Amino acid sequence: MTAHELTITLFVIPVLLAQGIWLYIDAKKRGTYAWAWGIVGLIQFPMPLLCYYIFIIRRDRRR
Repeated sequence: MTAHELTITLFVIPVLLAQGIWLYIDAKKRGTYAWAWGIVGLIQFPMPLLCYYIFIIRRDRRR
């Protein structure tokens, strides 16, 4: 592993962890599938945040 790859990895891991944790906590507060959102948040960035915003947050704001 090169130094560049190591730098990217050390940046990406905390971002994915923070995203997954935030999605889990917020989904649990809203009463949705918290474990599913948390796991999806650990897989990639930023698509789970965008999907969560569209399908969960916007839906709750319309009510």
